[in-house]
Amino acid sequence: MKKKHYGILSLALASCLTTHAGNKRQYTDKPNVIFIYADDLGYGDLECYGAKNVQTPNVNRLASEGIRFTNAHATAATSTPSRYSLLTGEYAWRKPGTDVAAGNAGMIIRPEQYTMADMFKSSGYTTGAFGKWHLGLGDKTAQQDWNAPLSASLSDLGFDYSYIMAATADRVPCVFIENGQVANYDPSAPIEVSYIKNFPGEPTGKDNPELLYNLKPSHGHDMSIVNGISRIGYMKGGGKALWKDENIADSITAHAINFIKQHKDEPFFMYFATNDVHVPRFPHDRFRGKNKMGLRGDAIAQFDWSVGQLLETLDKMGLTQNTLIILSSDNGPVVDDGYDDQAEELLNGHEPTGGLRGGKYSAFEGGTRIPAIVHWPQAIQKPEVSDVLISQIDWLASLASLVDARIPKGSAPDSYNRLGNLLGQDKTDRPWVIEQASNHTLSVRTKEWKLIEGNDGPEMITWGPKIETGNSQTPLLYDMRQAGEKEDLATQYPEKVFELQRILRNVRNKTIQMK
Repeated sequence: MKKKHYGILSLALASCLTTHAGNKRQYTDKPNVIFIYADDLGYGDLECYGAKNVQTPNVNRLASEGIRFTNAHATAATSTPSRYSLLTGEYAWRKPGTDVAAGNAGMIIRPEQYTMADMFKSSGYTTGAFGKWHLGLGDKTAQQDWNAPLSASLSDLGFDYSYIMAATADRVPCVFIENGQVANYDPSAPIEVSYIKNFPGEPTGKDNPELLYNLKPSHGHDMSIVNGISRIGYMKGGGKALWKDENIADSITAHAINFIKQHKDEPFFMYFATNDVHVPRFPHDRFRGKNKMGLRGDAIAQFDWSVGQLLETLDKMGLTQNTLIILSSDNGPVVDDGYDDQAEELLNGHEPTGGLRGGKYSAFEGGTRIPAIVHWPQAIQKPEVSDVLISQIDWLASLASLVDARIPKGSAPDSYNRLGNLLGQDKTDRPWVIEQASNHTLSVRTKEWKLIEGNDGPEMITWGPKIETGNSQTPLLYDMRQAGEKEDLATQYPEKVFELQRILRNVRNKTIQMK
Protein backbone atom coordinates (compact mmCIF):
# COMPACT_ATOMS: atom_id res chain seq x y z
CA MET A 1 0.00 0.00 0.00
CA LYS A 2 1.25 3.45 -0.89
CA LYS A 3 0.36 6.31 1.42
CA LYS A 4 -0.37 9.86 0.50
CA HIS A 5 -0.81 12.50 3.18
CA TYR A 6 -3.26 15.32 2.89
CA GLY A 7 -2.35 17.60 5.80
CA ILE A 8 -5.49 19.55 6.62
CA LEU A 9 -7.55 16.57 5.50
CA SER A 10 -6.18 14.48 8.36
CA LEU A 11 -7.48 17.01 10.87
CA ALA A 12 -10.84 17.08 9.16
CA LEU A 13 -11.07 13.31 9.27
CA ALA A 14 -10.25 13.26 12.95
CA SER A 15 -13.27 15.44 13.49
CA CYS A 16 -15.43 13.35 11.19
CA LEU A 17 -14.57 10.16 13.05
CA THR A 18 -15.96 11.50 16.30
CA THR A 19 -19.34 10.02 17.12
CA HIS A 20 -22.16 12.16 15.78
CA ALA A 21 -24.15 13.77 18.58
CA GLY A 22 -27.46 12.74 17.02
CA ASN A 23 -26.48 9.10 16.69
CA LYS A 24 -27.93 7.44 19.75
CA ARG A 25 -27.48 3.91 18.56
CA GLN A 26 -23.89 3.27 17.66
CA TYR A 27 -21.12 4.07 20.11
CA THR A 28 -17.97 4.05 18.00
CA ASP A 29 -15.57 6.52 16.53
CA LYS A 30 -15.25 4.41 13.36
CA PRO A 31 -17.70 4.66 10.48
CA ASN A 32 -19.51 1.62 9.18
CA VAL A 33 -18.53 0.94 5.57
CA ILE A 34 -20.85 -0.54 2.95
CA PHE A 35 -19.84 -1.36 -0.61
CA ILE A 36 -22.89 -1.63 -2.87
CA TYR A 37 -21.50 -3.32 -5.96
CA ALA A 38 -23.90 -3.70 -8.88
CA ASP A 39 -23.35 -6.20 -11.67
CA ASP A 40 -23.12 -5.02 -15.31
CA LEU A 41 -24.66 -1.65 -14.40
CA GLY A 42 -23.60 0.88 -17.01
CA TYR A 43 -22.45 4.46 -16.63
CA GLY A 44 -25.77 5.60 -18.12
CA ASP A 45 -28.10 3.18 -16.32
CA LEU A 46 -29.01 5.36 -13.32
CA GLU A 47 -31.40 8.27 -13.27
CA CYS A 48 -28.87 10.53 -11.55
CA TYR A 49 -26.48 9.82 -14.44
CA GLY A 50 -29.05 10.87 -17.02
CA ALA A 51 -30.76 7.53 -17.63
CA LYS A 52 -33.95 7.53 -19.65
CA ASN A 53 -36.95 5.28 -19.04
CA VAL A 54 -36.03 4.22 -15.51
CA GLN A 55 -36.41 5.77 -12.07
CA THR A 56 -33.83 5.14 -9.33
CA PRO A 57 -34.99 7.30 -6.39
CA ASN A 58 -32.91 5.57 -3.74
CA VAL A 59 -29.66 5.85 -5.68
CA ASN A 60 -30.68 9.43 -6.46
CA ARG A 61 -30.83 10.07 -2.71
CA LEU A 62 -27.25 8.90 -2.28
CA ALA A 63 -26.12 11.16 -5.12
CA SER A 64 -28.06 14.19 -3.86
CA GLU A 65 -26.51 13.87 -0.40
CA GLY A 66 -23.01 12.76 -1.40
CA ILE A 67 -20.45 12.87 -4.19
CA ARG A 68 -21.30 11.59 -7.66
CA PHE A 69 -18.20 10.80 -9.70
CA THR A 70 -18.21 11.14 -13.47
CA ASN A 71 -14.71 9.82 -14.17
CA ALA A 72 -14.48 6.68 -12.03
CA HIS A 73 -13.10 3.44 -13.43
CA ALA A 74 -13.24 -0.26 -12.67
CA THR A 75 -9.98 -2.06 -13.32
CA ALA A 76 -11.50 -4.46 -15.85
CA ALA A 77 -14.37 -4.79 -18.30
CA THR A 78 -15.51 -8.10 -16.80
CA SER A 79 -16.58 -9.24 -13.39
CA THR A 80 -14.03 -11.60 -11.86
CA PRO A 81 -10.94 -9.46 -12.48
CA SER A 82 -12.67 -6.28 -11.29
CA ARG A 83 -13.75 -7.92 -8.06
CA TYR A 84 -10.33 -9.45 -7.54
CA SER A 85 -8.66 -6.06 -7.89
CA LEU A 86 -11.15 -4.27 -5.66
CA LEU A 87 -10.75 -6.75 -2.81
CA THR A 88 -6.97 -7.23 -3.03
CA GLY A 89 -5.58 -3.94 -4.34
CA GLU A 90 -3.70 -5.87 -7.03
CA TYR A 91 -4.36 -5.73 -10.76
CA ALA A 92 -5.91 -9.01 -11.83
CA TRP A 93 -3.73 -9.23 -14.92
CA ARG A 94 -0.73 -9.79 -12.64
CA LYS A 95 -2.17 -13.14 -11.55
CA PRO A 96 -3.02 -16.03 -13.91
CA GLY A 97 -6.47 -17.52 -13.51
CA THR A 98 -8.39 -14.32 -12.87
CA ASP A 99 -10.54 -14.42 -16.00
CA VAL A 100 -14.31 -14.84 -15.77
CA ALA A 101 -14.61 -17.76 -13.39
CA ALA A 102 -16.63 -20.92 -13.78
CA GLY A 103 -19.09 -21.73 -11.02
CA ASN A 104 -16.84 -24.53 -9.78
CA ALA A 105 -13.60 -22.54 -9.85
CA GLY A 106 -11.29 -22.91 -6.89
CA MET A 107 -10.64 -19.82 -4.79
CA ILE A 108 -8.91 -17.20 -6.93
CA ILE A 109 -8.05 -15.01 -3.96
CA ARG A 110 -5.97 -17.34 -1.83
CA PRO A 111 -6.23 -17.50 1.97
CA GLU A 112 -2.70 -16.19 2.38
CA GLN A 113 -3.56 -12.98 0.48
CA TYR A 114 -4.51 -9.88 2.43
CA THR A 115 -7.97 -8.61 1.50
CA MET A 116 -10.24 -5.67 2.08
CA ALA A 117 -12.08 -7.78 4.66
CA ASP A 118 -8.81 -8.66 6.44
CA MET A 119 -7.99 -4.97 6.60
CA PHE A 120 -11.27 -4.03 8.22
CA LYS A 121 -11.25 -7.02 10.55
CA SER A 122 -7.78 -6.11 11.81
CA SER A 123 -9.19 -2.66 12.65
CA GLY A 124 -11.96 -4.00 14.86
CA TYR A 125 -14.73 -4.37 12.29
CA THR A 126 -17.22 -7.19 11.90
CA THR A 127 -17.21 -8.15 8.22
CA GLY A 128 -19.89 -9.59 5.96
CA ALA A 129 -20.30 -10.47 2.27
CA PHE A 130 -23.63 -10.81 0.49
CA GLY A 131 -24.69 -11.67 -3.05
CA LYS A 132 -22.54 -12.37 -6.06
CA TRP A 133 -19.06 -13.70 -5.33
CA HIS A 134 -17.63 -15.09 -8.60
CA LEU A 135 -14.13 -15.47 -7.21
CA GLY A 136 -14.11 -19.20 -6.65
CA LEU A 137 -14.73 -21.45 -3.65
CA GLY A 138 -12.90 -24.44 -2.29
CA ASP A 139 -9.23 -25.18 -2.64
CA LYS A 140 -9.19 -26.58 -6.18
CA THR A 141 -11.30 -26.17 -9.30
CA ALA A 142 -13.91 -28.90 -9.92
CA GLN A 143 -12.98 -30.72 -6.70
CA GLN A 144 -15.52 -29.15 -4.35
CA ASP A 145 -17.87 -31.34 -2.35
CA TRP A 146 -20.99 -29.19 -2.42
CA ASN A 147 -22.66 -31.54 0.09
CA ALA A 148 -20.31 -30.66 2.96
CA PRO A 149 -18.51 -27.61 4.31
CA LEU A 150 -16.16 -26.31 1.62
CA SER A 151 -12.44 -26.69 2.21
CA ALA A 152 -11.86 -22.97 1.63
CA SER A 153 -14.40 -20.15 1.76
CA LEU A 154 -14.82 -16.49 2.61
CA SER A 155 -14.00 -17.04 6.27
CA ASP A 156 -10.44 -17.67 5.05
CA LEU A 157 -10.42 -14.22 3.44
CA GLY A 158 -11.44 -12.13 6.44
CA PHE A 159 -15.24 -12.32 6.27
CA ASP A 160 -16.96 -13.16 9.55
CA TYR A 161 -20.23 -13.93 7.80
CA SER A 162 -21.14 -14.61 4.17
CA TYR A 163 -24.29 -15.38 2.23
CA ILE A 164 -23.30 -15.56 -1.40
CA MET A 165 -23.81 -17.00 -4.86
CA ALA A 166 -20.84 -19.09 -5.91
CA ALA A 167 -20.55 -17.32 -9.25
CA THR A 168 -23.32 -15.66 -11.25
CA ALA A 169 -26.99 -16.42 -11.75
CA ASP A 170 -26.30 -17.81 -15.22
CA ARG A 171 -23.82 -20.36 -13.91
CA VAL A 172 -24.34 -23.46 -11.80
CA PRO A 173 -24.47 -24.28 -8.91
CA CYS A 174 -27.73 -22.37 -8.42
CA VAL A 175 -27.66 -22.37 -4.63
CA PHE A 176 -26.64 -19.89 -1.96
CA ILE A 177 -23.54 -20.57 0.09
CA GLU A 178 -23.80 -19.49 3.73
CA ASN A 179 -20.59 -19.47 5.76
CA GLY A 180 -18.93 -21.99 3.50
CA GLN A 181 -21.73 -24.49 2.96
CA VAL A 182 -24.90 -24.74 0.92
CA ALA A 183 -27.73 -22.82 2.57
CA ASN A 184 -30.93 -24.79 3.20
CA TYR A 185 -29.12 -27.94 2.14
CA ASP A 186 -31.46 -30.73 1.07
CA PRO A 187 -29.93 -34.16 1.90
CA SER A 188 -32.49 -35.86 -0.33
CA ALA A 189 -31.01 -34.11 -3.38
CA PRO A 190 -27.19 -34.24 -3.20
CA ILE A 191 -25.47 -31.74 -5.49
CA GLU A 192 -23.13 -32.57 -8.35
CA VAL A 193 -21.56 -29.95 -10.62
CA SER A 194 -19.56 -30.26 -13.83
CA TYR A 195 -18.37 -27.86 -16.49
CA ILE A 196 -17.27 -30.70 -18.76
CA LYS A 197 -20.22 -33.03 -19.32
CA ASN A 198 -23.86 -33.46 -18.36
CA PHE A 199 -25.16 -35.98 -15.86
CA PRO A 200 -27.19 -38.89 -17.28
CA GLY A 201 -30.87 -38.13 -17.59
CA GLU A 202 -30.61 -34.43 -16.74
CA PRO A 203 -32.42 -32.12 -19.19
CA THR A 204 -30.67 -29.20 -20.87
CA GLY A 205 -31.84 -26.04 -22.57
CA LYS A 206 -30.36 -27.29 -25.83
CA ASP A 207 -32.18 -30.61 -25.86
CA ASN A 208 -35.32 -29.70 -23.89
CA PRO A 209 -36.40 -26.18 -24.84
CA GLU A 210 -39.98 -27.04 -23.87
CA LEU A 211 -38.89 -26.91 -20.21
CA LEU A 212 -37.75 -23.29 -20.44
CA TYR A 213 -40.89 -21.70 -19.05
CA ASN A 214 -39.21 -18.55 -17.66
CA LEU A 215 -36.42 -17.52 -20.07
CA LYS A 216 -34.89 -18.94 -23.23
CA PRO A 217 -31.27 -18.37 -24.34
CA SER A 218 -30.36 -16.14 -27.26
CA HIS A 219 -26.82 -17.54 -27.47
CA GLY A 220 -25.06 -20.07 -25.26
CA HIS A 221 -26.58 -20.57 -21.80
CA ASP A 222 -28.24 -23.81 -22.95
CA MET A 223 -27.00 -26.35 -20.42
CA SER A 224 -28.65 -27.35 -17.11
CA ILE A 225 -32.14 -26.04 -16.40
CA VAL A 226 -33.02 -24.51 -13.02
CA ASN A 227 -36.26 -22.62 -12.39
CA GLY A 228 -37.26 -22.82 -16.05
CA ILE A 229 -34.01 -21.11 -17.16
CA SER A 230 -31.03 -22.86 -18.74
CA ARG A 231 -27.54 -22.00 -17.50
CA ILE A 232 -23.84 -22.34 -18.18
CA GLY A 233 -22.53 -25.61 -16.79
CA TYR A 234 -24.15 -28.84 -15.65
CA MET A 235 -25.77 -29.48 -12.29
CA LYS A 236 -27.67 -32.31 -10.65
CA GLY A 237 -29.63 -32.17 -7.39
CA GLY A 238 -30.08 -29.24 -5.05
CA GLY A 239 -33.73 -29.79 -4.22
CA LYS A 240 -35.01 -27.27 -1.69
CA ALA A 241 -31.69 -25.40 -1.75
CA LEU A 242 -32.12 -24.26 -5.37
CA TRP A 243 -32.82 -20.57 -5.69
CA LYS A 244 -35.67 -18.99 -7.59
CA ASP A 245 -34.31 -16.13 -9.65
CA GLU A 246 -37.21 -13.85 -8.81
CA ASN A 247 -36.31 -14.12 -5.11
CA ILE A 248 -32.55 -13.57 -5.33
CA ALA A 249 -32.62 -9.84 -4.56
CA ASP A 250 -35.05 -10.34 -1.68
CA SER A 251 -32.93 -13.07 -0.14
CA ILE A 252 -29.62 -11.21 -0.43
CA THR A 253 -31.14 -8.01 0.93
CA ALA A 254 -32.91 -9.70 3.84
CA HIS A 255 -29.67 -11.32 5.00
CA ALA A 256 -27.80 -8.02 4.67
CA ILE A 257 -30.44 -6.23 6.75
CA ASN A 258 -30.19 -8.88 9.46
CA PHE A 259 -26.42 -8.37 9.52
CA ILE A 260 -26.86 -4.62 10.05
CA LYS A 261 -29.33 -5.20 12.87
CA GLN A 262 -27.09 -7.73 14.58
CA HIS A 263 -24.07 -5.43 14.48
CA LYS A 264 -25.66 -2.04 14.99
CA ASP A 265 -23.61 -1.39 18.12
CA GLU A 266 -20.19 -2.12 16.61
CA PRO A 267 -18.42 -0.99 13.44
CA PHE A 268 -19.10 -3.24 10.47
CA PHE A 269 -17.92 -3.62 6.88
CA MET A 270 -20.38 -4.99 4.35
CA TYR A 271 -19.64 -6.12 0.80
CA PHE A 272 -23.11 -6.07 -0.78
CA ALA A 273 -22.77 -7.36 -4.35
CA THR A 274 -26.11 -7.59 -6.10
CA ASN A 275 -27.01 -9.89 -8.97
CA ASP A 276 -28.82 -7.10 -10.84
CA VAL A 277 -28.52 -6.30 -13.73
CA HIS A 278 -26.64 -9.41 -14.85
CA VAL A 279 -28.38 -12.08 -16.90
CA PRO A 280 -30.62 -13.98 -16.53
CA ARG A 281 -32.79 -10.97 -15.71
CA PHE A 282 -35.84 -12.29 -13.93
CA PRO A 283 -36.79 -9.89 -11.14
CA HIS A 284 -39.58 -10.30 -8.62
CA ASP A 285 -43.22 -9.88 -9.66
CA ARG A 286 -43.26 -6.55 -7.78
CA PHE A 287 -41.04 -5.09 -10.47
CA ARG A 288 -41.81 -7.13 -13.55
CA GLY A 289 -43.76 -5.39 -16.27
CA LYS A 290 -43.41 -2.00 -14.62
CA ASN A 291 -40.69 -0.60 -16.88
CA LYS A 292 -40.97 0.19 -20.59
CA MET A 293 -37.53 -1.36 -21.16
CA GLY A 294 -38.75 -4.75 -20.04
CA LEU A 295 -36.80 -7.11 -17.82
CA ARG A 296 -33.55 -5.14 -17.90
CA GLY A 297 -35.32 -1.98 -16.80
CA ASP A 298 -37.19 -3.94 -14.15
CA ALA A 299 -33.87 -5.30 -12.88
CA ILE A 300 -32.45 -1.78 -12.53
CA ALA A 301 -35.53 -0.82 -10.52
CA GLN A 302 -35.04 -3.89 -8.35
CA PHE A 303 -31.44 -2.90 -7.72
CA ASP A 304 -32.62 0.53 -6.63
CA TRP A 305 -35.14 -1.12 -4.28
CA SER A 306 -32.33 -3.11 -2.64
CA VAL A 307 -30.41 0.13 -2.09
CA GLY A 308 -33.53 1.66 -0.56
CA GLN A 309 -33.98 -1.25 1.84
CA LEU A 310 -30.45 -0.81 3.18
CA LEU A 311 -30.94 2.95 3.54
CA GLU A 312 -34.23 2.48 5.35
CA THR A 313 -32.59 0.06 7.78
CA LEU A 314 -29.72 2.44 8.47
CA ASP A 315 -32.21 5.26 9.06
CA LYS A 316 -34.25 3.20 11.51
CA MET A 317 -31.15 2.03 13.38
CA GLY A 318 -29.77 5.57 13.67
CA LEU A 319 -26.69 4.57 11.66
CA THR A 320 -26.95 6.70 8.53
CA GLN A 321 -24.82 9.61 9.71
CA ASN A 322 -21.87 7.41 10.56
CA THR A 323 -22.04 4.97 7.63
CA LEU A 324 -19.84 5.42 4.58
CA ILE A 325 -21.55 3.98 1.50
CA ILE A 326 -19.73 3.52 -1.79
CA LEU A 327 -22.02 2.50 -4.66
CA SER A 328 -20.53 1.38 -7.95
CA SER A 329 -20.47 -1.33 -10.62
CA ASP A 330 -17.99 -4.03 -11.59
CA ASN A 331 -17.84 -3.16 -15.30
CA GLY A 332 -19.78 -1.63 -18.14
CA PRO A 333 -23.15 -2.76 -19.46
CA VAL A 334 -24.21 -5.40 -21.95
CA VAL A 335 -27.68 -5.63 -23.44
CA ASP A 336 -27.98 -9.09 -25.01
CA ASP A 337 -25.68 -11.29 -22.94
CA GLY A 338 -27.25 -14.64 -23.67
CA TYR A 339 -30.99 -14.58 -22.95
CA ASP A 340 -33.95 -13.64 -25.10
CA ASP A 341 -35.29 -10.91 -22.80
CA GLN A 342 -35.77 -8.23 -25.51
CA ALA A 343 -33.37 -5.92 -23.70
CA GLU A 344 -31.96 -4.67 -26.99
CA GLU A 345 -35.31 -4.17 -28.69
CA LEU A 346 -36.83 -2.27 -25.75
CA LEU A 347 -34.14 0.33 -25.08
CA ASN A 348 -36.43 3.05 -26.44
CA GLY A 349 -33.68 5.66 -26.53
CA HIS A 350 -31.96 4.58 -23.30
CA GLU A 351 -28.15 4.39 -23.56
CA PRO A 352 -26.72 1.98 -20.94
CA THR A 353 -23.20 3.37 -21.43
CA GLY A 354 -24.37 6.98 -21.28
CA GLY A 355 -22.99 7.57 -24.75
CA LEU A 356 -19.60 5.98 -24.14
CA ARG A 357 -18.14 3.74 -26.81
CA GLY A 358 -18.03 -0.02 -26.30
CA GLY A 359 -19.45 -1.82 -23.28
CA LYS A 360 -18.79 -4.84 -21.12
CA TYR A 361 -15.76 -6.83 -22.40
CA SER A 362 -14.43 -3.80 -24.35
CA ALA A 363 -11.24 -1.76 -24.15
CA PHE A 364 -13.27 1.35 -24.91
CA GLU A 365 -14.59 3.53 -22.06
CA GLY A 366 -17.97 1.81 -22.00
CA GLY A 367 -16.22 -1.26 -20.60
CA THR A 368 -14.68 0.26 -17.51
CA ARG A 369 -16.05 3.72 -16.76
CA ILE A 370 -18.71 3.11 -14.15
CA PRO A 371 -21.05 5.03 -11.88
CA ALA A 372 -19.58 5.73 -8.45
CA ILE A 373 -21.28 7.52 -5.57
CA VAL A 374 -19.89 8.15 -2.09
CA HIS A 375 -22.29 8.95 0.74
CA TRP A 376 -21.25 9.71 4.32
CA PRO A 377 -23.30 12.48 5.93
CA GLN A 378 -20.95 12.87 8.86
CA ALA A 379 -18.01 13.74 6.58
CA ILE A 380 -19.64 14.85 3.33
CA GLN A 381 -22.02 17.62 4.19
CA LYS A 382 -22.26 19.31 0.81
CA PRO A 383 -23.31 17.31 -2.26
CA GLU A 384 -21.22 17.65 -5.39
CA VAL A 385 -20.44 16.19 -8.78
CA SER A 386 -16.76 15.40 -9.23
CA ASP A 387 -14.88 14.73 -12.46
CA VAL A 388 -11.68 13.76 -10.65
CA LEU A 389 -10.04 10.70 -12.24
CA ILE A 390 -10.25 7.75 -9.82
CA SER A 391 -9.89 3.97 -9.93
CA GLN A 392 -11.39 1.18 -7.82
CA ILE A 393 -7.87 -0.23 -7.40
CA ASP A 394 -7.25 2.50 -4.79
CA TRP A 395 -10.24 1.86 -2.57
CA LEU A 396 -8.46 -0.65 -0.35
CA ALA A 397 -5.53 1.65 0.46
CA SER A 398 -7.82 4.66 0.81
CA LEU A 399 -10.08 2.97 3.33
CA ALA A 400 -7.09 1.53 5.17
CA SER A 401 -5.96 5.12 5.67
CA LEU A 402 -9.42 6.06 6.90
CA VAL A 403 -9.43 3.47 9.69
CA ASP A 404 -5.66 3.68 10.31
CA ALA A 405 -5.09 0.05 9.31
CA ARG A 406 -1.60 -1.32 8.84
CA ILE A 407 -1.18 -3.27 5.61
CA PRO A 408 1.42 -6.07 5.48
CA LYS A 409 4.40 -5.38 3.27
CA GLY A 410 3.75 -6.52 -0.28
CA SER A 411 -0.03 -6.53 0.03
CA ALA A 412 -2.26 -4.28 -2.10
CA PRO A 413 0.74 -3.56 -4.35
CA ASP A 414 -1.18 -1.43 -6.87
CA SER A 415 -3.41 0.45 -4.45
CA TYR A 416 -2.71 4.05 -3.48
CA ASN A 417 -4.26 6.18 -0.77
CA ARG A 418 -6.66 8.51 -2.59
CA LEU A 419 -9.00 9.06 0.36
CA GLY A 420 -9.09 12.78 -0.30
CA ASN A 421 -10.59 12.11 -3.73
CA LEU A 422 -13.32 9.90 -2.31
CA LEU A 423 -14.33 12.44 0.32
CA GLY A 424 -14.16 15.44 -1.96
CA GLN A 425 -11.22 17.01 -0.13
CA ASP A 426 -8.62 16.55 -2.87
CA LYS A 427 -9.36 17.47 -6.49
CA THR A 428 -6.04 16.13 -7.80
CA ASP A 429 -6.55 13.55 -10.52
CA ARG A 430 -4.94 10.16 -10.31
CA PRO A 431 -2.02 10.48 -12.77
CA TRP A 432 -3.22 7.41 -14.67
CA VAL A 433 -5.63 4.50 -14.47
CA ILE A 434 -5.09 1.08 -16.03
CA GLU A 435 -7.99 -0.73 -17.69
CA GLN A 436 -8.25 -4.38 -18.79
CA ALA A 437 -10.47 -5.68 -21.60
CA SER A 438 -11.81 -9.23 -21.60
CA ASN A 439 -8.99 -10.44 -23.87
CA HIS A 440 -6.34 -8.93 -21.52
CA THR A 441 -5.71 -5.90 -23.73
CA LEU A 442 -4.60 -3.09 -21.42
CA SER A 443 -5.25 0.62 -21.72
CA VAL A 444 -3.69 3.50 -19.89
CA ARG A 445 -5.91 6.49 -19.25
CA THR A 446 -4.95 9.93 -18.02
CA LYS A 447 -7.35 12.83 -17.57
CA GLU A 448 -6.75 14.02 -21.14
CA TRP A 449 -5.58 10.95 -23.06
CA LYS A 450 -6.15 7.23 -23.48
CA LEU A 451 -3.94 4.64 -25.15
CA ILE A 452 -5.24 1.17 -26.04
CA GLU A 453 -2.33 -1.16 -26.70
CA GLY A 454 -2.22 -3.00 -30.02
CA ASN A 455 -3.44 -6.60 -30.30
CA ASP A 456 -4.72 -9.06 -32.90
CA GLY A 457 -8.25 -9.57 -31.61
CA PRO A 458 -11.47 -9.06 -33.62
CA GLU A 459 -13.11 -5.66 -33.88
CA MET A 460 -16.44 -6.96 -32.51
CA ILE A 461 -17.36 -9.46 -29.81
CA THR A 462 -17.74 -12.76 -31.67
CA TRP A 463 -20.03 -14.80 -29.42
CA GLY A 464 -23.21 -12.69 -29.35
CA PRO A 465 -23.25 -9.18 -27.84
CA LYS A 466 -23.03 -6.34 -30.37
CA ILE A 467 -20.09 -4.57 -28.75
CA GLU A 468 -16.94 -3.03 -30.24
CA THR A 469 -13.84 -4.48 -28.60
CA GLY A 470 -11.33 -1.70 -29.19
CA ASN A 471 -8.93 -4.23 -30.71
CA SER A 472 -6.46 -2.95 -33.28
CA GLN A 473 -3.15 -4.28 -34.57
CA THR A 474 -1.60 -0.90 -33.82
CA PRO A 475 -2.01 1.21 -30.67
CA LEU A 476 -5.00 3.56 -30.54
CA LEU A 477 -4.76 7.04 -29.03
CA TYR A 478 -7.76 9.17 -28.07
CA ASP A 479 -8.11 12.70 -26.79
CA MET A 480 -10.54 12.22 -23.89
CA ARG A 481 -11.51 15.87 -23.97
CA GLN A 482 -13.43 14.91 -27.10
CA ALA A 483 -16.42 12.66 -26.48
CA GLY A 484 -16.81 9.18 -27.86
CA GLU A 485 -13.28 7.92 -28.59
CA LYS A 486 -14.06 8.59 -32.24
CA GLU A 487 -10.77 9.74 -33.77
CA ASP A 488 -7.56 7.76 -33.43
CA LEU A 489 -4.74 10.30 -33.05
CA ALA A 490 -1.81 7.89 -32.68
CA THR A 491 -0.08 8.92 -35.89
CA GLN A 492 -0.57 12.62 -35.14
CA TYR A 493 0.87 12.47 -31.63
CA PRO A 494 3.60 9.80 -31.59
CA GLU A 495 5.29 11.42 -28.58
CA LYS A 496 2.08 10.98 -26.56
CA VAL A 497 1.87 7.34 -27.64
CA PHE A 498 5.43 6.78 -26.43
CA GLU A 499 4.72 8.55 -23.13
CA LEU A 500 1.67 6.42 -22.37
CA GLN A 501 3.39 3.23 -23.53
CA ARG A 502 6.18 3.99 -21.10
CA ILE A 503 3.69 4.39 -18.24
CA LEU A 504 2.04 1.10 -19.14
CA ARG A 505 5.37 -0.70 -19.42
CA ASN A 506 6.57 0.66 -16.08
CA VAL A 507 3.31 -0.26 -14.33
CA ARG A 508 3.61 -3.77 -15.72
CA ASN A 509 7.18 -4.00 -14.48
CA LYS A 510 6.41 -2.29 -11.15
CA THR A 511 9.10 0.30 -11.87
CA ILE A 512 6.94 3.38 -11.47
CA GLN A 513 5.60 5.06 -8.34
CA MET A 514 2.73 7.47 -8.26
CA LYS A 515 3.74 10.91 -7.07
